[in-house]
Amino acid sequence: MTDASFLRVSVAAVLLLLLGGTVPPAHAQSMGASPLKRSLPPDTAITKTDRVTVKGEEVPYEVTTGTQPVYGDDDTAVASLHYTYYRRSDVDDRSGRPLMISFNGGPGSGSLWMHLGYTSPKHLKISDEGFPVQPYGVEDNEHSILDVADIVYVNPVNTGFSRVLDAEVSRDKFFGVNADVDYLAAWIDNFVSRQDRWRSPKYLIGESYGTTRVAGLAGQLQNRHWMYLNGVILVSPTGLGMEPAGPSPRSEALKLPYYAATAWYHEQLSPELQDRDLQALLAEVENYTIEEYIPALTRGGFIDSTRRQTVAQQVARYSGLSEQFVLDHNLAVPSDAFWKELLQDEGHTVGRLDSRYQGVDVKNAGSEYDYPAELTAWNHAFTPAINHYLRDDLGFTTDLQYNTFGNVYPWDETENNTGAQLREAMAQNPYLHVMVQSGYYDGATDYFSAKYVMWNLGTRETMRDRLRFEGYRSGHMMYLRSEDLATSNEDIRTFIEESIPDEGTPARYGRNR
Repeated sequence: MTDASFLRVSVAAVLLLLLGGTVPPAHAQSMGASPLKRSLPPDTAITKTDRVTVKGEEVPYEVTTGTQPVYGDDDTAVASLHYTYYRRSDVDDRSGRPLMISFNGGPGSGSLWMHLGYTSPKHLKISDEGFPVQPYGVEDNEHSILDVADIVYVNPVNTGFSRVLDAEVSRDKFFGVNADVDYLAAWIDNFVSRQDRWRSPKYLIGESYGTTRVAGLAGQLQNRHWMYLNGVILVSPTGLGMEPAGPSPRSEALKLPYYAATAWYHEQLSPELQDRDLQALLAEVENYTIEEYIPALTRGGFIDSTRRQTVAQQVARYSGLSEQFVLDHNLAVPSDAFWKELLQDEGHTVGRLDSRYQGVDVKNAGSEYDYPAELTAWNHAFTPAINHYLRDDLGFTTDLQYNTFGNVYPWDETENNTGAQLREAMAQNPYLHVMVQSGYYDGATDYFSAKYVMWNLGTRETMRDRLRFEGYRSGHMMYLRSEDLATSNEDIRTFIEESIPDEGTPARYGRNR
């Protein structure tokens, strides 16, 4: 373009703007304007008021959705995290008001699952058993814990609307077990300061990989930020990087109780077992797993042939599989084989994260399912609901996509000592309690492995009375079943009540003198 041409275009564009028009994109480019780029305001907040009825009590609250920066080593913002914060508004003194900080897993998953599925005053519209329904949307959650605690739902970098701000910053700062814990602990420190919550009893709740996250955060917050917690809730926990003396958490050796629960749900057991109450059956299978099954597996190929046959018969009896199928897998059936095989005669697969769900593969043959039936159903319901709620109801305006699952890879999994960090935090802080919540039909982070992880956290008798396990007749997100939504939230209320000491009670071991 010649200088004369550029001058004519510029004058025309200025006149158009003065007359209230807009500059066409081509003219804007010719004027030297930068191309538009989707971005997130690094530090902003929108607050609205609402109320919800919980257990017959009307609870007024403020809900703030916005962003708060993550600061780098030179104290400049390098990323911004999107959060949603619920604060009961009829409380004057927050020094005794608990604050619950909530994370989901992945590690690249947004916070939508527990936000709209579990503890907040809003709940997505689903069936009583957790299946998607239309029209999509949200409704009041009469089981929310907002009556007893304020709650903030946090999206780590690249999940939800959270994004990196400085393209020059290495991904290593965010995407790894220890990097994740490090920057999130600093972010929480800043959030607690901004909201004036240092005196409040504080809790972390994490689901799936979020349990790895909050286990590490318990130690990091305590040792690097001098922030001591009252409680940590592990929903469908991972192995937390632990290496117990026995089997590895989530190994085939520990899956038999989960197999039995799933087979019982789908009525694949013998009448004798099918007629049993689930809890009684699982207690029997758990005992068999510890006393007979694991010792037999330790012998590998050198197990006596008679004992091998006996174990195969019992595993088949408890799992709903054929004896030959168990033998073909050397007595330890992998989970993916179980999900494909259990209902294969009926032409269905069962879900990984919640084995109540059934899928249909292109071919009935094969050793793995084509898709996770449960996750497909959940995405179907949650993603429209969170977008509608944040954008339309709360007014958070952005052209960014809400990342239900974000790009956080490669993820550095080395030096995962998060379980040890949590155990150390419990040892150093006599106020710190831990609760594990698991669904019996979760095949990814199975409930018996969750118990096993808890047992290995409480290696000293002085810790056992601060550890508790709660199981539910659902899957990975046990709160999606309406009956378990009520029960699991009530378990959190009880946990909070029991983990707040009487006023003036010293944090110490031994008898008061």
